Amino acid sequence: MNPDEILRLGSLRDVNHFAEHLAALRLTIPCDRELLRGAESPLARTIVRGGIRIGNRFAVNPMEGWDGTPDGNPSEHTLRRWQRFGRSGAKLIWGGEAVAVCHEGRANPNQLLAAPHTQAGLASLKAALVAEHRQVSGSDDGLLIGLQLTHSGRYSCPNQKGRPEPRILYRHPLLDRRLNLPPDFPLLTDAEIEKIIEQFHAAAVMARELGFDFVDIKHCHGYLGHEFLSAHSREGKYGGSFENRTRFLREVVEGIRAAARGLQIGVRLSAFDAVPYRPDPAHSTPGKPGPGIPEEHKHLIPYRWGFGVDQNDPTRPDLIETMRFFGLLEELGISLVNVTAGSPYYCPHIQRPAFYPPSDGYRPPEDPLVGVARQMEVTRQLNERFPELIVVGTAYSYLQDFLPQVAQAAVALGWADSVGLGRVVLSYPEMLSDVLNGRTFQHKLVCRTFSDCTTAPRNGLPSGCYPLDAYYKKSASAELLKVAKARR
Repeated sequence: MNPDEILRLGSLRDVNHFAEHLAALRLTIPCDRELLRGAESPLARTIVRGGIRIGNRFAVNPMEGWDGTPDGNPSEHTLRRWQRFGRSGAKLIWGGEAVAVCHEGRANPNQLLAAPHTQAGLASLKAALVAEHRQVSGSDDGLLIGLQLTHSGRYSCPNQKGRPEPRILYRHPLLDRRLNLPPDFPLLTDAEIEKIIEQFHAAAVMARELGFDFVDIKHCHGYLGHEFLSAHSREGKYGGSFENRTRFLREVVEGIRAAARGLQIGVRLSAFDAVPYRPDPAHSTPGKPGPGIPEEHKHLIPYRWGFGVDQNDPTRPDLIETMRFFGLLEELGISLVNVTAGSPYYCPHIQRPAFYPPSDGYRPPEDPLVGVARQMEVTRQLNERFPELIVVGTAYSYLQDFLPQVAQAAVALGWADSVGLGRVVLSYPEMLSDVLNGRTFQHKLVCRTFSDCTTAPRNGLPSGCYPLDAYYKKSASAELLKVAKARR
């Protein structure tokens, strides 16, 4: 598809025109024409399942800000973001943001860290979020707050911006090349993995002591937990068979249950993946990358370096193992699942549909609504198959002004139990709260997927909504971001 032919959603006047546009694209995305208010709205319904109670049907997805201190503590920027999470009115705060379980596993030198010297800082984030939530909502009844625990694995960069220090599980013929890894680059040993598992246990104990309701054992977006699931070619007890590739999760959960009794566990999962993409060089010009095309992979069929992908066509999902993984979550007594897809590092259009690419990305190879529909359909299938789990759907931000109508329909139809909001919370945290309470909808604050919240951290700057949030728009970082974008 020619990216120049993609219709900007901001040009659609109303929900009827949006529905017509979906029909023209032959996409199935549920969309209500009328929004219900207050207790009548499906989005206002309480979830009670598996010993968990959540006061409404929307969630704040974890969003890393690249704005902590070098020692892993939150900064004033981090505190402001968590306050806005509380202001959103969402009753499910999915992890806040990724918190590394060890220094070596940080994705950047400003990522939050779970360690004794950061305990007070993490406590301040939770306290600020709860206080803001009480102020705008009147009560924290039904509020469930998690802490996302992570190790960045292949994308570890703990000490210096722009200088990766990968920790990999297996050789990836395409991703190793992107990181310029030599053939003899060392793999994580089983002993090193066992130590990381112990670090997850310690971080979970801290989360329980700080009063978090659950921890998310991150299994998405190419980071370590996700890479375990695609470690088909790894030898030993952490690779090869499905049982071995899920051993990491099972051992993390076993230790948490023993050491942090009463703490709930969630998993954010890339339910399907894709072969890495790159800008089409035939249609790239200075400052304007071409549309994304898959890396050459015909010589790699069957493709053995992905999870939830068709091994004969790794541009397409295959949910056989994803369904099996969901079954494992049920067996482990894990009720909270947040469904996402792909990775921002090598297939961002799969993970985060957007009209405008980040600085290191490519123009969309498809109408971004296709990506939204793909994630929503996969979430629908999973939620239908596993009704006892609490399933959070994502990829809604690209819907922009029509997000509330789609969210309401998706929940009412059972496509998802909860609607997870990401980028839009940076610009307009009160979006669904305004809808539920009949307040004026702030169209000027709606995320238009400019991708500056990704371009900024790609250039070592704090993440935030630079186009729409005055806090970032008027900051010194905004000037640095302009310079970085001009260099593209």
